[in-house]
Amino acid sequence: MNTSLRTPKSRGTPKSRATSTEQAEATKPDLWFHVFLTKMLQGKSLISLHKGGMIYAQGEPADAVYFVEHGKVRLSVLSQAGREAILGILTPGDFCGEGCLAGQTQRVGTATALSPVVVNKVLKEDLVQAFHEQHPLSEAFLTQLLARNIAIEEDICDQLFNHSEKRLARALLKLARFGQETPSAQGHLISPRISQEALAEMIGTTRSRVNFFMNKFRRMGLIEYNGEVRVRPELLTDVVLCD
Repeated sequence: MNTSLRTPKSRGTPKSRATSTEQAEATKPDLWFHVFLTKMLQGKSLISLHKGGMIYAQGEPADAVYFVEHGKVRLSVLSQAGREAILGILTPGDFCGEGCLAGQTQRVGTATALSPVVVNKVLKEDLVQAFHEQHPLSEAFLTQLLARNIAIEEDICDQLFNHSEKRLARALLKLARFGQETPSAQGHLISPRISQEALAEMIGTTRSRVNFFMNKFRRMGLIEYNGEVRVRPELLTDVVLCD
C-alpha cells in the first residue's frame, strides 16, 4: 500500500464543544483513563462531534492526544494518488494522536467520527507532565499502547498470511466487538453500519470479493445481513479458526 501523505481536500464537519448534558451522558467513569484525567487541572477539553465530524486531519499540526469516551472513530490515511486506506476503528477506552508524544509534528492520518462521539483532548505538554506526576497513568497508558501494538502485529500477519475470506471474517468479528460485548439472540451487531467499500479497504481486497463472501457467510448462517450486519459466534470457529 502506498502510504505517501497529502492533506485531504475536505476538512469535514467543524468541531463543536459538548454541552454539559452531553458530557454527563457520554462520559463513562469506568474507562481506564477517566480517574487519571479528572486529576488534571489544565490542558484538557471535552469535545463532542456529530457523525462525520473530523477530530483531526492528515497534515495538521500534531499537538494533542484524544481519548475516546463515547462513540466510534475511524482512523484512515490518504495516499498521494488519492486512495484512502482504513487503519482501524476505535471505541470507548481507545486513544489516538499519540504520535505527537514521539516527536511527530504533523498528523500522518485522519481521525473521523463514525457515530456521534465524545473525545477528551489533552495537550501534549500537559499529558507529558501528567505522566511524570501520575506514575499509574503512565503505566496504564503504556499497557494500552502495548496492547494496540500487539493488535497491529496480528493485523499485519493476517494481511500477509491469510486469504481474503478469513481476513473479512476476522474484521467482522472485530467490528462486532466479539468477546467484549454480550450478544443478543440474533448475534453481535456491528454498529454503526459499515459499507462493503469500507470493508474492502480494511482488508485489502475489492468490493466484489467482499460482496461474494458476505453472501456466502449469510447462506451459511454465520451472519445476518439485511442493511445491518449481525455476526454469529460460529463465524469464528467455521472460518477464522479453520485452516
